[in-house]
Amino acid sequence: MPIIQSTYKPPFWAKKSFVSTVFSGLARKVNGVEQTRERITLIDGDFLDLDWSYAEEKSNKVIILLHGLEGHAQRPYITGTAKLFNENGIDACAVNFRGCSGEPNLLYRSYHSGATEDLDAVVQHILSKNQYAEIYIKGISLGGNLALKYVGERDNVPKEIKAVIAISSPCDLKGSCDELLSIKNRHYAIRFLGHLKNKLKPKLIQFPKNITLTHFNAIKTLKDFDDVYTAKAHGFENALDYYEKASCLQFLPNIKVPSLIINALNDSFISSGCYPVREAKNNNNLFLEMPKYGGHVGFIDKRNIYYNEKRALEFVNEL
Repeated sequence: MPIIQSTYKPPFWAKKSFVSTVFSGLARKVNGVEQTRERITLIDGDFLDLDWSYAEEKSNKVIILLHGLEGHAQRPYITGTAKLFNENGIDACAVNFRGCSGEPNLLYRSYHSGATEDLDAVVQHILSKNQYAEIYIKGISLGGNLALKYVGERDNVPKEIKAVIAISSPCDLKGSCDELLSIKNRHYAIRFLGHLKNKLKPKLIQFPKNITLTHFNAIKTLKDFDDVYTAKAHGFENALDYYEKASCLQFLPNIKVPSLIINALNDSFISSGCYPVREAKNNNNLFLEMPKYGGHVGFIDKRNIYYNEKRALEFVNEL
């Protein structure tokens, strides 16, 4: 499809990427979302926690919400969408990836950018309820890559899945990793790495045959983390093999479900390869919007309803 011309105009104070990104991640608050937790057991014996919120009246539509790296289902970028959709008659199922719900997961493996088997488990669980005629999926950052990969890598997408929305999506994981390792993003990378290593520490005790203290202490960068843990725990040869196989970019031409990508041009986390212009122009189901501003998941707008949340609702309503 033709590239969508964005109408996003941020407040004057939120035009800088750093400001919109940090404010949205640390200062934004969303109130009024009442979530109910459901735990589902996965085929390998591990679990996922799903946080549900509901429309005022019984709905036959639901949106699955996928958070970003080291996020969870209570992040404002998740609850903001849940609130808006609930107010517009659509239930919301906010997924906490393995180990992200406040309780360690049971296995050595956890989650990663390409773990579509876990998303499929959520989809199949929802379908088993036989309650929803329409399912939408919205992923943020890592969750955006996951959602796009899910609908692009398979030919048998359930007919109930009507739309995908991906926000600030690192479609090219290697390129995005390179950006995060650059000097301009040093403060973000240090923060992410600290969270990841703290979560990995208990696994040294739980799974001493899988990882040693020497391996753990060798982790100095996000790429090191993916070499030492992410790749080895999830069946990849190394970090580069993981980035290559888990990136959604290669699967975009095969997407047959209407899918909207919103990646800001001033997002310092993503590389040029994360703006799939050619793929969008050659696939009638793929819509690419590239606002000038917005940083990384920082599409600040009026009344604490973010631009990407409004666009997600507009997109599913237009189907």
